[in-house]
Amino acid sequence: MIKKLIYILVLVGAGIIMAQLFAGFSGSTELSETARYYVESGPEETGAANLVTAVIVTYRGLDTLGEVTILFTVAAIIAFFMKTREQRDKPKRRVSEILTTGARILVPGTMLFGAYIFINGHLSPGGGFQGGAIIASGFALMLLAFPQANLSHKTIRWVESISGFSFVIIGVLGIFMAGGFLDNSILPLGNFGSLFSAGAIPIIYIFIGLKVGAELSNVVGHMHEKQKEI
Repeated sequence: MIKKLIYILVLVGAGIIMAQLFAGFSGSTELSETARYYVESGPEETGAANLVTAVIVTYRGLDTLGEVTILFTVAAIIAFFMKTREQRDKPKRRVSEILTTGARILVPGTMLFGAYIFINGHLSPGGGFQGGAIIASGFALMLLAFPQANLSHKTIRWVESISGFSFVIIGVLGIFMAGGFLDNSILPLGNFGSLFSAGAIPIIYIFIGLKVGAELSNVVGHMHEKQKEI
């Protein structure tokens, strides 16, 4: 009874705090100085039609590098704590034919769509993180439909390592060949709004998409292997 009362008091207190925050909230009607600079100068300086992605991988590229590093650390920790032994003799769970048929149809399209998202991140909503997550969801569907399958962690590690290393190399090239770390003008900006535009941003997003997809797929693969022990 006392425990339930504590839970209720905590929920009521949290509700009061949230109500006060929302009651005193008023949206900003003007852009800040930094945001105004992004809006006014971003398209010309980066050549990207999607200004949000341009800010993420150029002006705030170090933040993106930190986020990818955190994701890698999380994936590595999960892999460490989910090391499993091989169990060849354990019977596999039965899967419905609807799921396997649907997976055969959807998985290739899901992978292709994920690649489309991060390749076109400089032109339309999306980017490396979103595309990588979609690719990982494709692997998750595949493992649900075919529980006997296993992801090659060695291949995933190679993809993740090469993508991360290439991401950093492009960033360093920006220091020597352009105006700073991850400066996309190391390549020609091209025609605004076309696929081959925005300098190095499409290449950066390809590496981010592959890295994020590999890291999340690694997590999914280890969880799948852990499930076999249960």
